[in-house]
Amino acid sequence: MPEGDTVWRAARALHEGLSGAVLRQAEMRVPRFATAELAGRRVRETTARGKHLLTRLEGGLTLHTHLGMSGAWRLARAGERPAGGPGHEIRVLLATDERVAAGFRLPVVELLRTVEEDAAVGHLGPDLLGPDWDGAEAARRLLAEPVRPVGEALLDQRNLAGVGNVYRAELCFMARLAPWTPVGEVPDVRRLVELAHRLLVVNRDRALRCTTGEPRRDRALWVYGRAGRPCRRCGGLVAVEQQGPADRPRPVYWCPRCQGAPGSGTGGKGT
Repeated sequence: MPEGDTVWRAARALHEGLSGAVLRQAEMRVPRFATAELAGRRVRETTARGKHLLTRLEGGLTLHTHLGMSGAWRLARAGERPAGGPGHEIRVLLATDERVAAGFRLPVVELLRTVEEDAAVGHLGPDLLGPDWDGAEAARRLLAEPVRPVGEALLDQRNLAGVGNVYRAELCFMARLAPWTPVGEVPDVRRLVELAHRLLVVNRDRALRCTTGEPRRDRALWVYGRAGRPCRRCGGLVAVEQQGPADRPRPVYWCPRCQGAPGSGTGGKGT
């Protein structure tokens, strides 16, 4: 699933490519909105809210999209088809005199009145890359469920918006926390959320996400995607296990030696 920095870059690309221009073509290839008439409206702006994208149009309408697990927005010059997948995967197509934008594999596509955007994003916690970022509020929301595993709580967009599976693993590793550590046992929750903020801010303009300070593809991350390989800190083997609700578990990568082995009484799984 795309992280908050990926969505932020998508919003910037859409904003720079479409804002201020009039839509000459607009297709929403979802049954509910297939007949919506958007051509002739000017694009005001596109902004990100956590992992949600809000494209605001003239006349008080907002196109709300979400990338889900594999969605993407791609832009090309007018007359060309954006490269992002086969044509049948395009769920939204927007074209101006100069640019065309295609939304591929988008699980969420809806048209809202701009004044009613809260119906789609009002439940989200403070946005890590938003102008309204509030670390104290994010920490308060996390601590409201002190027995919840920190790995699950970080993924809950109602607590803080923008952390995905990559940052969940990297944050827990950098803070030396097993993902199963109860939030109430985290020594400094405010410091953890500020670390999340710093990581997303420094990565929002990078093509290659980096948490280690070594921006090379084989050295950029501490534990994510490295199951069975040596930990960069201690040399032990990185592990991967499932965490989350039974119907939607997600793989979490961690170093049992650095972050506490399961059942060890040091914040590991089962403690």
